[in-house]
Amino acid sequence: MPDGNRFVAEATFHVRYAETDAMGIVHHASYIVYFEEGRSNYARQRGSDYASFERTGHYLAVAEVNARYLKSARYGDQIIIRCWIEDMKSRGLTFSYEIINGQTRELLVTGFTKHICITHTGQVAHLPEEWRRWGSE
Repeated sequence: MPDGNRFVAEATFHVRYAETDAMGIVHHASYIVYFEEGRSNYARQRGSDYASFERTGHYLAVAEVNARYLKSARYGDQIIIRCWIEDMKSRGLTFSYEIINGQTRELLVTGFTKHICITHTGQVAHLPEEWRRWGSE
């Protein structure tokens, strides 16, 4: 759970059939895609979508992914993904996530992703100043 001083972006959507297995339970890999949507939504809410970030000549390469599965979501469930910046460095950052059942408010999954900023040629680079400010807000 983020501390009260962090900006937390939330996105709500319904689980799609393609994200589930034969039993209608969300496949574990789909939660990693939900994490991606969480961080894309985070950037949009901060006023800088990821496409704009790439146009600055940078990418955020995923260096590490962690997911802790507590309870399953199912086809048709409304879910909420919460995303915030847990840690910010000059060349990388860590996003944290919570995925919650929108009806019951049960916590389903927690996790984090660590990213390193690189240029289009693959060189490690400093995060743009606009993004670095997010770590202190």
